[in-house]
Amino acid sequence: MPANDNRARLMSVNDVVREIGLSRAELFKRRAAGTFPAAVPLGDRRIAFIRTEVDAWIDARIAARDLRSAA
Repeated sequence: MPANDNRARLMSVNDVVREIGLSRAELFKRRAAGTFPAAVPLGDRRIAFIRTEVDAWIDARIAARDLRSAA
């Protein structure tokens, strides 16, 4: 995806927590485990996430649920 693609909007940690319905602690736990998209460093103490990657993660959770339901 090109760096200037308008779909690649950044989301703050607070935005991500609201979007995915998990706590900050759980978000950081999954990030450390490599089961959540990597953050983009914005400064010494500030990170963000790429919206399309967060959306893809949500879609994957839904697909996994649907596969379990179909089994």
